[in-house]
Amino acid sequence: MTSSLPQPAQRQAFLAGLAIAVIGAVLFSTKAIVAKLIYRYQVDAVTLIGFRMLFSLPFFAAVALWHARRSPALSWGDRIRISVLGLLGYYLSSFLDFLGLQYISAGLERLILFLTPSFVLLISVFFLDKKIGRYEWLALCVSYLGTVLVFLHDARTGGPDVPLGSALVLASAVSYAVYLLMSGELVRRVGPMRLVAYAMCVSSFACILQFLLLRPLDTLAQPAPVYGLSLINAVFCTVLPVFLTMVAVARIGAPMASLSGMVGPVSTLFLGALVLGEPITAIQLAGTGLVLAGIYLLSKKKA
Repeated sequence: MTSSLPQPAQRQAFLAGLAIAVIGAVLFSTKAIVAKLIYRYQVDAVTLIGFRMLFSLPFFAAVALWHARRSPALSWGDRIRISVLGLLGYYLSSFLDFLGLQYISAGLERLILFLTPSFVLLISVFFLDKKIGRYEWLALCVSYLGTVLVFLHDARTGGPDVPLGSALVLASAVSYAVYLLMSGELVRRVGPMRLVAYAMCVSSFACILQFLLLRPLDTLAQPAPVYGLSLINAVFCTVLPVFLTMVAVARIGAPMASLSGMVGPVSTLFLGALVLGEPITAIQLAGTGLVLAGIYLLSKKKA
């Protein structure tokens, strides 16, 4: 797309795309920090995700309507597939993630979620008969060793619920990995922006319906900071990262945009220390480094 541009212009376009990808990754990672702040007001996961998607829905609905008017109508089969993907990839994955965040640090949560590419690979190996070599197994072992280090550290210092929280976030990562595998053909047929907008609308409706069914309406009355933080969670940690990542993929390609996401665990670790007062130890830094190294090796091999 930029091959006809002069070399300095190509470089400038690449750096702009890279900056967009990094900003998107940092903003998306910040949702764990914002969720931790909301939990300080005695808000549970059902209410947290309900408010998040209630504030997000108008943005995704606007994009979905824009695409619906400009694009051919979807078949009923594709509508069902998008609904399933929305429930699996965004509703279930997000709900499990926020449930787990009640029990573990933001840094550990981000590390576990960052293992999603490795879960995609493992699911492909055990269920889709994909073959991988020693290089990939080494990368997986390095990543999991880093996560185990941080998990053991947090289990000693974070209380008895760390295993439960880690299991919930692990289930969230697996759920999202399944979503990624299922969405491949649909993305090519429907288009990434349209698919994300439709799937997020389905997820938003599911989260809001869950809130209305499980919580009394007076739960809508919350302290002012909960509304403010929920709006930040929706706009800056959900809507903007989704669309910034799509713009970055269009500018620099999916592999490079994916590698830019490696800044996520690091930013969460330091933001957790700065905003939440979560400690940063040598074990956490070593574990984070191992996870990043393992995922980097997987990404390079895939590329």
